[in-house]
Amino acid sequence: MTGIHLITLDLDDTLWEVAPVIVRAEQTLQDWLNQEHPAWLQHVGHDGLASLRREIAAQHPQHRHDLSRMRLLLLEELLRRSAHPEHDVPRAAQAAFEVFLTARNQVTLFDGVEQVLAELSRNYRVHALSNGNADVHRVGLGRYFHEHFSAARAGQAKPHPRMFEMALEAAGVAPEQAVHVGDHPEQDVLAARAVGMRTVWVNATGSPWTGEATPDAVIRSVRELPVVLRRLQDHTPP
Repeated sequence: MTGIHLITLDLDDTLWEVAPVIVRAEQTLQDWLNQEHPAWLQHVGHDGLASLRREIAAQHPQHRHDLSRMRLLLLEELLRRSAHPEHDVPRAAQAAFEVFLTARNQVTLFDGVEQVLAELSRNYRVHALSNGNADVHRVGLGRYFHEHFSAARAGQAKPHPRMFEMALEAAGVAPEQAVHVGDHPEQDVLAARAVGMRTVWVNATGSPWTGEATPDAVIRSVRELPVVLRRLQDHTPP
């Protein structure tokens, strides 16, 4: 089997801008906590939240790749320190986390993303690879993806090779038959290249490339991707 058969796509800052999404989700969560568990303001408060987050990260380094697990641990400890009944901590933390996760998956797609994904899914196998806890189904793009591999599912975050290897295994293709598309030079471009995949760097800001190994293609917008992939398909290595 030759040619390109698998496209793997990063999500955050590749298909949408993530920073405003996280800011809004954090504020939505805090507004909910203020209403449902106001004692947290007295016992932890906004000033203590960052310190508690660092404490949880230090206590659970084995889970740092799993952002959902880390947030649940943070919410559980926040509730405990706010004198919430211990028997109800898991339920209350899960409810709070669901508030955050719902807001975190309310994204504004970059122009043309859905049309491009529809075209890609007709011509290739398409997998999502993400270090974050965005969910392609919650976002409303699930029908365009055959698989979604997260850091939590892989047990490692990019640039570790495991997520890329899982995507290749699931598709049953060799690395040279796959192209990874993402915005991050190290976590996307160099990491995918290290396992033998070809790469497309989504460089929306026009930043200079500083890595030693260059991407196979550079685009400013995902809208350029179908044309670039056809060009790479025409120049597939033997």
